[in-house]
Amino acid sequence: MQVLDRSKALAIPPIWRLGFRPFFLSGAAFAILAIGLWAAFLYGLLPGWHPLGGSLAWHRHEMPFGFATAIIAGFLLTAVQSWTGQPGLSGRPLVLLFLVWLAARIAWFLPLPVALLVATQAAFLPLLAAVLGMQLWRVRQRRNYPVVAVLLLMAACQLLALFGLAWADDTLQRQGALGALWLVAALLSLIGGRVIPFFTQRGVGRPDPFPPQPWLDWLTFGCSLCIAGVAAAGIGFQPSLLVALLFLLATMLHGERLLLWHDRRIWQVPLLWSLHLAYAWLMLATLGMALWHAGLISQSSSATHALAVGAMGGLILAMIARVSLGHTGRPLSPPAAMVWAFVLLQLAALSRVLLTAFSTFGLWLSALAWIAAFLLFLRYYAPMLWKARVDGHPG
Repeated sequence: MQVLDRSKALAIPPIWRLGFRPFFLSGAAFAILAIGLWAAFLYGLLPGWHPLGGSLAWHRHEMPFGFATAIIAGFLLTAVQSWTGQPGLSGRPLVLLFLVWLAARIAWFLPLPVALLVATQAAFLPLLAAVLGMQLWRVRQRRNYPVVAVLLLMAACQLLALFGLAWADDTLQRQGALGALWLVAALLSLIGGRVIPFFTQRGVGRPDPFPPQPWLDWLTFGCSLCIAGVAAAGIGFQPSLLVALLFLLATMLHGERLLLWHDRRIWQVPLLWSLHLAYAWLMLATLGMALWHAGLISQSSSATHALAVGAMGGLILAMIARVSLGHTGRPLSPPAAMVWAFVLLQLAALSRVLLTAFSTFGLWLSALAWIAAFLLFLRYYAPMLWKARVDGHPG
């Protein structure tokens, strides 16, 4: 049972009343900035831009550790109050945590010594894990301890990438960034396994929930963690039939979940088909990696971007579109323009995965579609995030 001093809670500016507000807003804005800058650099529009370690180091660090962690923080800091029955982080503590994230983003554009840049980047994930861990520990909420473990593993991957940056070791940077990206996939599979069937049941009006499959959920999560470990260790950088089997197992597990969660009525509900399609990209990413490790396709970049753009980007956009409605006291009916945002995100993924093999136009189209999708989110959701709930409740 949440215990809130209502008058104190309502005295807090709306943007700082709950974690989803500043982190969803800033994460979406950063998604636009990060891909916009990267695309502009690739096409020679920013010849004078040279972040420490180079633009590639910045890009592969900031997508998992800047963009993804902002949305993960917003979601978890909001969900933890439902998990524990205790108030979520708000007010000054939330401001301070957000400023740690923001300082890390700004630090790349300042002439800082490498040690200070590393320290600035490395602070956020351990702090987030500590905040969540303490809230879960107070009520001994063991079911969600794995979430904290994933955050700590992501922090370790970030240190690996940052050490690679400090030592100009490209291999360590790749290991850290790809390990973190697959840990994001593990978190998506863990949280997605809870919310996608629940949202689907509610969204299509099923009288009964989908039958729980705990063995499938934990096997999928464990397999995802193994994949992240393989990436972080650098084992997956060369084709291997053994690793191919691991990715093939993950593909079958993700596919089995999609079949179990499917209801033909989801295609009438944008907040649902966007979730299911995004999760399907997670299956396609593991399938692509299995094919590459088996020697059946020539490069793994398309599979990595199926994960980063299609699965991570798609699930993030679909989740923040729904969570923001529910936690601002609104009906679960997104603005009509969000259908176009979901379509554009799918276009971004398809362009990056399929078209770039044939033409650089695919990169441009993917970047423009990604930016347009998150611009639409900001256009319609930013006022919801910085204004008070429509029902007058705190949060």
